[in-house]
Amino acid sequence: MDEIVAGLKKAGYEGEHDSSPATLDLYSHDASMFELRPKLVVIPRHAQDVEKIVRLVASKKAANPALSVTARSAGTDMSGGAINDSILVNFLTHFNNIKKITATSAHAQPGVFYRDFEPETLKHGALMPSYPASRDLASIGGMVNNNSGGEKSLEYGKTENFVTELQFVFADGVERTVKPLTKAELDKKMRQNDFEGEVYNKIFQLVDKHYDQIKAAKPHVSKNSTGYNLWDVWDRETGIFDLTKLIVGAQGTLGFVTDIHFRLVPARKHSGLLVLFMKNTKDLGEVIPKVLESKPATFESFDDATMLLGIKFMPSFHKMLGWGGVLKLLISFIPTGAQFVRGIPKLILMVEFNGETEEEVRGKVQALHAELKHHRARYEINGFEEDATEGKSEKFWLMRRYSFQLLRSKVKDKHTAPFIDDFVVPPEHLTKFLPQLRAIIKKYRLFATIAGHMGDGNFHVIPLMKLEDPKDRRKILPAMKAVNNLVLKYGGSLSGEHNDGLVRGPWLEMMYGKPMLKIFREAKHIMDPQAIFNPHKKANADWEYSFGHIRDHF
Repeated sequence: MDEIVAGLKKAGYEGEHDSSPATLDLYSHDASMFELRPKLVVIPRHAQDVEKIVRLVASKKAANPALSVTARSAGTDMSGGAINDSILVNFLTHFNNIKKITATSAHAQPGVFYRDFEPETLKHGALMPSYPASRDLASIGGMVNNNSGGEKSLEYGKTENFVTELQFVFADGVERTVKPLTKAELDKKMRQNDFEGEVYNKIFQLVDKHYDQIKAAKPHVSKNSTGYNLWDVWDRETGIFDLTKLIVGAQGTLGFVTDIHFRLVPARKHSGLLVLFMKNTKDLGEVIPKVLESKPATFESFDDATMLLGIKFMPSFHKMLGWGGVLKLLISFIPTGAQFVRGIPKLILMVEFNGETEEEVRGKVQALHAELKHHRARYEINGFEEDATEGKSEKFWLMRRYSFQLLRSKVKDKHTAPFIDDFVVPPEHLTKFLPQLRAIIKKYRLFATIAGHMGDGNFHVIPLMKLEDPKDRRKILPAMKAVNNLVLKYGGSLSGEHNDGLVRGPWLEMMYGKPMLKIFREAKHIMDPQAIFNPHKKANADWEYSFGHIRDHF
């Protein structure tokens, strides 16, 4: 990489670079089960540095086909999307400015942590609601590139619904503004005699030529992060062409996002939580429609394994809550524990309602409680007279949001193996689907926690395995195939929010078929003709390559 470093210096690059063994080791992992050790980490100071990096790599690609660049912010990606064996571009260190926030919009850089972003939006009474469960660890750039969703997606949808404009470095190394265009504006773009004009021309021709096929390929689920979102790029009825729809969720495989404009929504002042304890899943057929009819803001779930794990490692939350807060949480489990003597529930369901007044929310919670009380429902009101971290419902949110972090950091003899961690099944099929899912988990003798967004039918199943043990590694492929086949049997998606990366990209043909996979790859080639951005991910992933890079040491 000496030639790259020298080339950057000659080009007037103002950022830093690092190829120390400790740094390369650190960047060889994200939150996935894969390992790819980069040869160089570059740390650009501004968009001009990013342009220089892309131009230099593009100029050297023909002579060195192994050269490529992968963007990385917080590195919380669970699919292997933020690792690479060539050059990693660190957007966390310098691209962390919140530029402007109003009651309806926000303008910020991709390296901003969501935990720093939300307090600033709340000062304006506003929220960007598509944050993931890893909200305290994730960056907003990662949210855009993965098309993240989370507990509020049931009400508001995913990140794709909130991105209004992007600054984006194309494959020719030029940063440009990307935003929705009218047909007249698109025609003007397509007349440009440059790489941008070529991209707009070819992407339009692709989506218009295969318009019906692309529209029909859109998964019939409430949330999806698989493939490239071509179905929302061009709308003949409205005449709007929106390239941001293709970039959001592309995992940096098409170019680099350097600046983001979001639409915000008003933050609700009050919330109430109804908690249901399900001894089995046979009543879900009745419960789920009843809950969804009540139009909750959030409908989440986690299983008995997650609950017991949360109780066991409750002291680990002391950094967030203080020891006094942890003690209160432990005490708050005592009444619930008395209920569990009658039988530990298989699933805990969390139904949250928001509103402008305490009375409004209390009325919604109590109405649903009256309908479902025979399912051992109990309700918790949060946010009226007590601090949120002291509320009775906080224990449930902590378990739901932080279960994956607990698994990664606290279970020492096994390791998280997120390979069936993000599928979506239409909620009406869950009564039949969940027992069959548990049967697969049992068949392959996997210890796994199950949590997810019940209202969307989006589940995160996290097996714990000894990945260095060949016996456990041999389970991954057959177990994944069995779960994927079951998901697709019920008309689902293999990823609702964690994206494809190395882990699900190889199965896009199974989900969409060869003709649609070819269209995905054509879109990638149009945007990135030299294949310099984030290789081996999404539509160009290959399981043999991915499996060969599963971690074998920890």
